[in-house]
Amino acid sequence: QDAIDRKEKRSETFKTALHGLETDTPSLKTEELGRRAPQWVRDNLVTMCMRCKEPFNAITRRRHHCRACGYVVCARCSDYKAELQYDGNRLNRVCQECYVFLTGHVVLEDREGKHKGILEKEAADVSGRSLLCSSLQLLDKNGKGGTRGWFVIPQDDPLVLYIYAAPQDVRAHTSIPLLGYQVKDLPQGDSRHLFQLAQSRQVYTFMADTEELKQRWMRAMARSAAGITHPEDEDEDSCDE
Repeated sequence: QDAIDRKEKRSETFKTALHGLETDTPSLKTEELGRRAPQWVRDNLVTMCMRCKEPFNAITRRRHHCRACGYVVCARCSDYKAELQYDGNRLNRVCQECYVFLTGHVVLEDREGKHKGILEKEAADVSGRSLLCSSLQLLDKNGKGGTRGWFVIPQDDPLVLYIYAAPQDVRAHTSIPLLGYQVKDLPQGDSRHLFQLAQSRQVYTFMADTEELKQRWMRAMARSAAGITHPEDEDEDSCDE
């Protein structure tokens, strides 16, 4: 009976791990990341990095575990450190997605492999096939300064906001995954048209040139945050120069 029980338990664990691989979701709920120790995906259940999908090998691409979600990832995709509450807020190796969620830092695209292909395309080309694009300003934490650039939500990657330094740049320099964020309107003051993206401890504050442009961005970001990928019928001309 003990042998039967052990076999059934191993079978259930295997099925759970496979389900996690098929759905591409962490075993922990998003709000639990960093607060509870994850159940690690076993090394022998995967042959490739669960983030960038590159195959593992014994020499150049070894297996590592993200200490936040438990995924098996390569060294490049786990080259980040974040404080984990369940480990006394000590710094631990985490994957890029968990790093962004836990710290709120925007990852420079030079270190990001997943979206590298599209980011190397010219801004003008991506903007021509976008749900929305225009100039915006991303404010710093004190709201007094920040980065002005060209912001794009592409049709072929509608859940991510790409940030270019200028409309004709050949590649973007940062990105923000929009899924799961809340879009918040901020009171207008000193002719500044402000709104925010917020999720857990991450908050991004944007300033648009006009109230009408602000409302268009809030609507587009809210749709992406909710996982809606098709464009609105009214947004035939989605770019504002």
